[in-house]
Parts: sequence; structure tokens; C-alpha cells
Amino acid sequence: MAWMDTYAAQIGSWRADYVSAEVITSMSSSHQLGIFFYMATDPALHIWMGVNDIPAGIDGVTADGTVFLGGGRLLNVPSLEVLCNGQSGSVSFGISGIDPATAAEVMAAMPPVRGKQVMIALTTLDQYYQPTASLIPVWSGTASHPSEESAVVAGEDNPNVTLSLAVISGNNTRSRPSGSLWSSAHQKALYPTDLGCDHTSRIARGVAPAWPF
Repeated sequence: MAWMDTYAAQIGSWRADYVSAEVITSMSSSHQLGIFFYMATDPALHIWMGVNDIPAGIDGVTADGTVFLGGGRLLNVPSLEVLCNGQSGSVSFGISGIDPATAAEVMAAMPPVRGKQVMIALTTLDQYYQPTASLIPVWSGTASHPSEESAVVAGEDNPNVTLSLAVISGNNTRSRPSGSLWSSAHQKALYPTDLGCDHTSRIARGVAPAWPF
């Protein structure tokens, strides 16, 4: 039917425009793939899974020549899913091997991430590890919250921290970060005469103190 021919032509032209000829040619033979991570915080975060910094651009999102910082080798690649029938999946992107002092500085200086757009893009790289074409966005999500985790070390091993970012593929950030203990010292630093948090450590252990304190 004529409408099927028109539809097929539209799909073919869209694919040709979306994935450039340079990338298609590179991927048809032996190639190196660059995976890029973008988060629309203020300032924006640009990282790619490699060792050196690369100037690149995502069409309609970042300017050409935007520097993507090398984030190291990508391990444990999460499965990226799209929103389907109202159900959104959640993935976690993380960087490990960070010393505790640096991790604390990163968490303290991190801008608000909740609700910010996250985008994964890719392209092929030439022999000099430079993009052969503009970055192609292949997945988009919504940032939920950051987290940090430190494994127990033994002997003379150096402690290190893993920083992670929870991202969902839909529009609703349903996940919540784990709660932290708000102690009496924290409360009295703001309100010296407030006794409301004097027994938080006991409550955290499952004790129900008699009210009022």
C-alpha cells in the first residue's frame, strides 16, 4: 500500500538523520565506542567512560566542544529501560575507589540533583580517541538522589567510597534517600533550649521513652 511505503520511507529517513553516516560506517567494522553521561544540574555534569577529557556535544542539549571529563573504565553496566505502561525502572550510576576526604567534599559541594534530566549518549571514537560525530542520545531519565557507601576495610587496606546516583526512566522520582540520625547536638545547635531530640539515639535502638521528656 502507498501509505506503508510512505511510512517506511519516513522511518528510514529518520534513522539516517538520527545516526550519522560516520557512526554507521564506524560501527560496521572494528570500532571503539564512547559512552557519555550528562546531568542538567547547575553547573551541568559531563562525564564519559574513559581516561582522558574529550570535547564533544549532544545535538540540541550541549554546545559543541563541551568538555566531558574522563570518569574511568565503565564496570557493571546497568540495564537501561524506558517507561512502559506507566512503570518506570530505576538504575544506579556510580564511581568507586574515591578516598573518603574527596568523597565528603563532593557530597558537600554537590548541587541539587532531584528532578534533573539525565542523559546517556554514545558515539564511535577514532584512533586518537576523538568522537567521529556528534553524540547520539540513546536514553533519558530523571535524577532522584545521590548516595555514598563505604565497605569495611581490614588490615592495611585503604578505605574508599562509592558515590552513586539513583535515576529513574520515568517522570516520578519515587525513590527516597535513606534517612540520617538527627541528634540532640544538631538540634541544640539551632535551638539551644529544645529537648525534642534528646532521646533520638534511644528511639533509633527501638526504645520508646516516656513523653514528655
